[in-house]
Amino acid sequence: MNRRTLLAALAALPALQLPALAATSVIRVVKSPTCGCCGAWEDHLRAAGFTVESHAIPDEELWALKARVGLTEDTASCHTGMIDGYIVEGHVPAADIRRLLAERPKAIGITVPGMPIGSPGMEMGDEVEPYDTLMILPDGNTNVFESHS
Repeated sequence: MNRRTLLAALAALPALQLPALAATSVIRVVKSPTCGCCGAWEDHLRAAGFTVESHAIPDEELWALKARVGLTEDTASCHTGMIDGYIVEGHVPAADIRRLLAERPKAIGITVPGMPIGSPGMEMGDEVEPYDTLMILPDGNTNVFESHS
């Protein structure tokens, strides 16, 4: 799936009208209306200088969107961000997003699958489990973009 297909799928969502994505520090986030950790991740991004446009949509629409943009059970998490033509899935650190935007790899985006303890928005005191930010390649495969411990 290429970025043009991805953006067309996102724009087709009836509950979410997205303007054209330009090089910007605005990240558009779609999430479940009942998820608290998504808001904590958005706060992490705001603290890092991003502007966050948050859209709570019904879970069925959220998971349908994830499928349309090429996310799988192995790459999905609880919320989906979109910035400058890329998908940012799950509790991705702001520094990884900045690196993605600086390097501009040929990719669908980056993801932190699941909800690892200690990732942004999933803080639990000093407890941290190691996790990887994965790059989702155009063919759907992934590779490690950054490791966190």
